[in-house]
This record gives sequence, structure tokens and C-alpha cells, in this order.
Amino acid sequence: MNDIAFILIVFFLVCASVEPEDGRTQIIPRSEKNEDQKNSQTIEVGLTPATVTIDGTPYHQDQFAGRIQQLIEQKKAESERVVVVKSQANVPYNHWIAMTEIIEKAGGIVTLLLEEEQTITVE
Repeated sequence: MNDIAFILIVFFLVCASVEPEDGRTQIIPRSEKNEDQKNSQTIEVGLTPATVTIDGTPYHQDQFAGRIQQLIEQKKAESERVVVVKSQANVPYNHWIAMTEIIEKAGGIVTLLLEEEQTITVE
């Protein structure tokens, strides 16, 4: 009985795949809390389930890639290529990934803008 258990364990160890699954590597952006970085040089992308905006101007997904490429190519320094991504909570994950991938391929550095909730107690 022990021989069968040992053989099964060895069989599953040999047959198990040790290679990691392939996929798109994603660098998780950090959240910027200081307002110093939010100036006229920073590109702001807004994501909703239906639209994509760049600095408040709506674009179709096909137009977005070309426009973000133009804006990022105008930036010389790495610190100017920061793209702040504002995303609503109901944006599908695959839409967010597709848009951030376009930004990264264009040479942009993605960072998130998170809304923080504060509770104020009035006495």
C-alpha cells in the first residue's frame, strides 16, 4: 500500500508543471499623495466604462492611442511623462489594463489618483 502511495506522489511530482504561467507583466503604479506633482505638465487620463478622457477631452479608444502617443512624445524628461489615471470603481478590469498598456507602450509612467474618504466628527 505504501508503495502505491509513493509511486503516485512521485508520478504527480514529475507530471506537475513547474513553469510559471505566461502573461503580461504589470507594474503596479504607486499612488501619489502630494499635490505638487499635479501641475500643467502632468497628463490626466479619466476612465469610465464608456469613455476615455485626456485632460477632460473625451476620446474613442482608437483615437486615444494616437493622442496619448503625441502628448508623451512632446515630453522630454522622464518626470514629465507621468500620466495620472483616474478610474471609476465600475470600470472593467480588462478596460483598465488595455488603457494602461497603451500608456506604457507610448512611454508614459502610470500613476493612480485615489480618492480618500474622510470622516469628520462635529462636536
